[in-house]
Amino acid sequence: MSYIISIILLLVFGAGLYKMFEKAGEAGWKAIVPGLNVYTWIQLTGRPIWWLFLLIVPIVGIFIFAYMLIDMVKSFGKFGFWQHALAIIVPFFYYPFIGFQEEEKYLGKAVEISKENPIKKSAIREWSEAIIFAVFAATFIRMFLIEAYTIPTPSMENSLLVGDFLFVSKLSYGSRMPITPIQFPLVHNKIPRIGSESYSKAVQWKYRRLPALRELKRYDPVVFNFPEGDTVAFGNHPSTHYYGLMRQYGREQMKRNFDIVVRPLDKRDNYIKRCVGIPGDIIEVKDRQLHVNGELARKPKGLQYSYQVNATGGKPDQALLDKLDIEWDAERLNNRGIMYLTDEQYEALSKDSSLKIKTLVNDPSPNVFPHDGRGWSMDNFGPVTIPKKGETVSIGPKNIALYRRIIKDYEGNDLQIGAGGIQINGKPATSYTFQQDYYWMMGDNRHNSEDSRVWGFVPEDHLVGKPLFIWMSLKNGQLFAKKVQNADGALVKQKGGVNWKRIFSGANDMTE
Repeated sequence: MSYIISIILLLVFGAGLYKMFEKAGEAGWKAIVPGLNVYTWIQLTGRPIWWLFLLIVPIVGIFIFAYMLIDMVKSFGKFGFWQHALAIIVPFFYYPFIGFQEEEKYLGKAVEISKENPIKKSAIREWSEAIIFAVFAATFIRMFLIEAYTIPTPSMENSLLVGDFLFVSKLSYGSRMPITPIQFPLVHNKIPRIGSESYSKAVQWKYRRLPALRELKRYDPVVFNFPEGDTVAFGNHPSTHYYGLMRQYGREQMKRNFDIVVRPLDKRDNYIKRCVGIPGDIIEVKDRQLHVNGELARKPKGLQYSYQVNATGGKPDQALLDKLDIEWDAERLNNRGIMYLTDEQYEALSKDSSLKIKTLVNDPSPNVFPHDGRGWSMDNFGPVTIPKKGETVSIGPKNIALYRRIIKDYEGNDLQIGAGGIQINGKPATSYTFQQDYYWMMGDNRHNSEDSRVWGFVPEDHLVGKPLFIWMSLKNGQLFAKKVQNADGALVKQKGGVNWKRIFSGANDMTE
């Protein structure tokens, strides 16, 4: 439906431009010939011919086209603020309006008209135009070049902390063209305070990406759209992970108790994890240790696991805790005794005779990918081979759970699984060829991270960008210390303030 709407709008815009060309003394058919229409357009408005080359420059071309939209309506005597706004926001309506109105006349080249009759702008218009241009520029910079992100959860601690603010390069893996172009500027998927979705699905474009500056490498941290974020559940529940809740409650109970929202690809929540597996890699976790292609994987410096800690002799020496950068939560330890520690922290605390530390290992769980009861856990998982574009894999009842979402959701096929076997797009299938590359993401806080071990592979079209550096860091994500409720319901005092030592540090300065 969105393609039909896009085609209709394009045809309507072309019809308007056709009539405007005729009024300017040019053959109307030139408006519908690619390349020639832009060349004629530039001539009619008085801009230099070299603007043609700027139009094909990524990002820059968008701003040039915006100027051209305004120039054309100026050539028809439209100099008002709202007239220019309409030319940019809804040219597919405004151009036909001008083109098919008999009283609208072509007055000459916009550049020459502006020189002969400069516009006298009020202070309000000057400020309004400046603000709109700033929003327009910021929106496209955010969309195509670089965007600021914050770390909301501890899944990457101690590598990236809650309260770290990052700049993320969207050019690194190729800037992704917008899929939902009609959207509220400078927000992701929800309008702050209002809470409603920030985009319209009336028009949805095909996935496209500019050429990448670099390949996504193994062990890179990466921002990506949450693969299972195509559907989100809102309700009286701490989690909005729809598929996890559905496995727990069932589809009918989900419909009754939750508000369900389906989101397009580019409006799914953004996650940040470490890419530990690239296309073709074999991933396996043995006794908590990650193996890639049969070898022990490199360990990030901040890698953490969970431990059962019994503080029999009270709180350890504060100087040791400060040295290890550990915030001692006595109330939580008394209730659960769970601490997330790096190898360095574990070894140092293990030497303290007042502590008894036990290594925790997760049991097999139905919440572990691929959710088919094969007995995997977060600590003993796999082996599983990461799909690679163009490669063909045999499929059957024993492994279809691994590839179900790839075939049906990520690559858009009709998948039917029944007593008669597997059918793809109405035809029996015993194999499948992947249409894009996939990746495996894991958090550095291995026992406090929902990652590929829960929701599986990350498609290439879900990649957003590469974290560059930390431009601001707040302790526990807050400027001032305050009391908060921990996981056990107890009120604990959390530190606040600026974490100065992390500011302007690289987002990938954490691998050994």
